[in-house]
Amino acid sequence: MTTLTEADALDGLRDALGLLKDREQVAERLLASSAKHSFDPDKELDWDAPFEEGKWFWPPELVSLYDTPMWRRMSEEQRILLSRHEAAALASLGIWFELILMQLLVRHVYDKAATSAHVRYALTEIEDECRHSKMFARLISRGDTPWYPVSRTHQNLGRLFKTISTTPGSFTATLLGEEVLDWMQRLTFPDERVQPLIRGVTRIHVVEEARHVRYAREELRRQMVTAPKWSQEFTRVTSGEFARVFSVAFVNPEVYTNVGLDKREAMAQVKASGHRREVMQTGAKRLTDFLDDIGVLRGVGRRLWRASGLLA
Repeated sequence: MTTLTEADALDGLRDALGLLKDREQVAERLLASSAKHSFDPDKELDWDAPFEEGKWFWPPELVSLYDTPMWRRMSEEQRILLSRHEAAALASLGIWFELILMQLLVRHVYDKAATSAHVRYALTEIEDECRHSKMFARLISRGDTPWYPVSRTHQNLGRLFKTISTTPGSFTATLLGEEVLDWMQRLTFPDERVQPLIRGVTRIHVVEEARHVRYAREELRRQMVTAPKWSQEFTRVTSGEFARVFSVAFVNPEVYTNVGLDKREAMAQVKASGHRREVMQTGAKRLTDFLDDIGVLRGVGRRLWRASGLLA
């Protein structure tokens, strides 16, 4: 429920970034882009090609232990193996997140006109996310690594969040899950040190996620102007808590055990790593700047974002 009608929202309503855009016009443009630039990963990618010797599965600078004392003791072969398992863990995290996102999108359009471009684009995005989840699952299998589910605690927190989340909270969480990984993937797909299959997967995801980010940003701007005050404040707090959960879940500690490292020592070194902190904050900066501009990063919510390590 909003405090302003759709007509009000289109009648010169603005936020710190300027006039709000027409919801239907945004959706029509995104639908047109989807028609031109959507991919079938099963056909676009060569899943049978062997992996290339000596190539990474994730850029080394983005691997969690990079530039730590433990990293410096590891052989190149073990470093590449860790990148292989971390790529699988990130793909597993992506599937978990996209399952939540698809449910949030269905809730968002449940009581809206099914003939609207806004709803048609949401359904199109759900199609995209279904393909992405299947693509990530196939990548995990192809890499001959385990599936790395989030912890039971985080699964239950995700279940709670998608049950109680407000619309602006849903779109804030959507952007959190999409934009940090998107930043990493934009570094990955052009990197010739990385396996061609990984580069292909990240290229597809970057192209299609750009539309998802646009849709979520435009809708979140609208919601932070039109939603009741209580909903805006609830969004600030829940987004901060989700940022904390996301930052903890970002690397599954079992990857260290599976490549022959001491899990407890590895986790401690990642937590102490200035390089890793800089990577995560840089990856989140475009998002946190946007959220700051539209009034999400305030009060308790801002303190929770700082505690997550994603906000400097």
